[in-house]
Amino acid sequence: MSPTLTLDDDTALVLIDLQSGILALPTTRPADEVLKRGIALAEAFRARRLPVVLVKVAWSPDGGDLPTLEVDRPGPAAAPPAGFSEIPAELAALGDVVVTKRHWGAFTGTELDLQLRRRGIHRIVLAGISTSAGVESTARTAWENSYEVVFAEDATADIDADSHAHTFGKIFPRIGKVATTDEIIDALRS
Repeated sequence: MSPTLTLDDDTALVLIDLQSGILALPTTRPADEVLKRGIALAEAFRARRLPVVLVKVAWSPDGGDLPTLEVDRPGPAAAPPAGFSEIPAELAALGDVVVTKRHWGAFTGTELDLQLRRRGIHRIVLAGISTSAGVESTARTAWENSYEVVFAEDATADIDADSHAHTFGKIFPRIGKVATTDEIIDALRS
């Protein structure tokens, strides 16, 4: 553990897109391992009575709120099937904050910043799928909004190994601290 990793009462856990449809994707680290570590983090945060934020991506059934910008590699053309956005029962608990996003980043067009600030949060532990999209977009905005960020590397995965390695090797160390799930849990217990 980094000697400077401190997780005080102003810290929240933010888990990105650990939901049925995303967990079914082929990822660089098996999604069941990411989910297992996400559950361990959530339990440790709940034991300290610190906020757990579960972020999911969803769109309306008619797809009217899907991103429509012209890009070379567009996202979904229609709303995903029913059940895509369901958070696994073993992850969720009464009292968790659930945020629904419609873009990569969890701050864009959501109440995430409001939910964190009203709880006095100044630091977030961030993990989920996918590293180079939802997690990185959320991390950049968190950093720009002056949140301290800690990344749980072993509770994060991508669909592309090079993207995961680049984000954790080049981006995340410049905007936060990288740790393992065990190091984070140990810091919570300190």
